[in-house]
Amino acid sequence: MAYDTAILFRDDSYLKEIDATVLAINERGGILTDQTVFYATSGGQPGDTGVFVRSDGSTIGIAATVTGESKEEIIHVPASDQTLPAIGEKLTLRLDWDRRYKLMRMHTACHLLSVVCPFPITGAAVSEDDSRVDFDLPDAGVTKESVTQKMMELVNANHPIFTRWITDDELAANPGLIKSKNVRPPTGTGRIRLVCIGENASVDSQPCGGTHVATTGEVGAIHIGKIEKKGKENRRFRIRFGPLPEGV
Repeated sequence: MAYDTAILFRDDSYLKEIDATVLAINERGGILTDQTVFYATSGGQPGDTGVFVRSDGSTIGIAATVTGESKEEIIHVPASDQTLPAIGEKLTLRLDWDRRYKLMRMHTACHLLSVVCPFPITGAAVSEDDSRVDFDLPDAGVTKESVTQKMMELVNANHPIFTRWITDDELAANPGLIKSKNVRPPTGTGRIRLVCIGENASVDSQPCGGTHVATTGEVGAIHIGKIEKKGKENRRFRIRFGPLPEGV
């Protein structure tokens, strides 16, 4: 049986905790609830961690969050040796907010990099301290210094970031919105979530189901740590927090 969870972070990435009811425990001990603020691993962004707080104040550590039979089925994976809740039990779901906020800032930084480097994306992975975006880029012709400068110009401009929804047909009519060369956004539900940067999406607009900060200024200081050649027509850009180190 498939379960649909109300996924609250899609409309508000800043929700840190909510109350929820346990719908099911799957065969591997994964916990499914009626609603959640926990992001499930997808699109290169890792799933959230945190705790579930029971009515007696005891906690259940959540080590990972993944999707089930569909993107709407969110499974919270407990850490080892945790006591599982009962079906129907009411819990408080609390994120590891420091980790999530770093991932929000870093995921947004990846979007900014795709603006500065408008080439087909062949892969990406978001992490708390060192993320990567791979581009189909035969001759780099760019430097980590120049890319860092342009990304920081977008950060310092403090552009607003927001989401909006379009239909599958609207996406089909605007194929340029899709930046990934190999992965297409899921269709079939009738609507696609766009993450937009700038007033009226003047800086960027692309399909994305991840979590992001509300303004580019929240990203803070970032830099390109290195640009690696990964095949004849593939360049890997590594994004790190902090200013570009001098003389490196």
